[in-house]
Amino acid sequence: MRIFSGIQPTGRKHLGNYIGAIRQYVEGQDRGEAIYCIVDLHATTVAYDPAELRRYLYDTAAMLLAAGLDPGRCILFRQSDVPEHTELCWLLTSVTAHGDLNRMHQFKEKSAKQRELVSAGLFLYPVLQAADVLAYNADEVPVGDDQRQHIELMRDIAERFNERYGETFVVPRHRIPEVGARIMDLQEPTRKMSTTAPSEAGTILVLDEPRAIEKKVKSAVTDSGSEVERRPDKPGISNLIEILAAVRGVAPEAVEAEFEGSGYGAFKQAVAEEVVEYLRPVRERYEQIRPDEAELERALREGAEKAHAISHEIVADARRKMGVGAPR
Repeated sequence: MRIFSGIQPTGRKHLGNYIGAIRQYVEGQDRGEAIYCIVDLHATTVAYDPAELRRYLYDTAAMLLAAGLDPGRCILFRQSDVPEHTELCWLLTSVTAHGDLNRMHQFKEKSAKQRELVSAGLFLYPVLQAADVLAYNADEVPVGDDQRQHIELMRDIAERFNERYGETFVVPRHRIPEVGARIMDLQEPTRKMSTTAPSEAGTILVLDEPRAIEKKVKSAVTDSGSEVERRPDKPGISNLIEILAAVRGVAPEAVEAEFEGSGYGAFKQAVAEEVVEYLRPVRERYEQIRPDEAELERALREGAEKAHAISHEIVADARRKMGVGAPR
């Protein structure tokens, strides 16, 4: 089985990123041929600073390695180093419906925030995302719950291409974790945790110091009553239950049973302590890895060579079936 996923070089990764995506990447190394891409081209679809983009890319690479990715057991590379991604993106636009792109939730959300320019790149973002995966004929895409719509479109694109030009691409399936697929903001638990939130108080960063994590968890918005249980009218406590369950690798019901009758104070203390210990090894290893940018660059370059060897043949086959370019 071939596994593929891409991650944005946003510089700072939060607990939701780690549980929903990065942890899945590490586990994927034991389940199949794992290919992971830092999607710097996707990052250019909204306003950004070029110098920061390069720095954030190294931050992200170091974070992935610190979390447990091993270049000897997976392929880790920078998206822009493999030109097949952009070529296949253009080829796939011929089988992508404008209406489908117009309905994408993330396009609507991100375009609403753009004050000066809503780029065509932002509109075509899901097509490039499809190209990222289909260029490797990946079977499985580990993602967070928010990417479900994009995977569905990706599958539609692959099926439409195969119907029009002949069997070419594997139709991928998503892999969304059963627990921790959607970690919410600690201060506004009806909104997903994000580094772009108005306040950092609701976002636990992977590199936060222990005291900062403890303060954020203990200050998390809770609800009326004192019962540690998941209910629609208790989004704050429900979110903390989900976090502790994901960190421990148990079902949320086990957390509810353990803290029945204990009250919010003891529960929050337990969540804070376990999140601190959960992230500590990653933070310490990151601090060792991040300064050596030459080594990070070497790992990315070697990964790109391996990725190119796979994607080159697959994209060449798609090009040939479309009648594009010189015949073999």
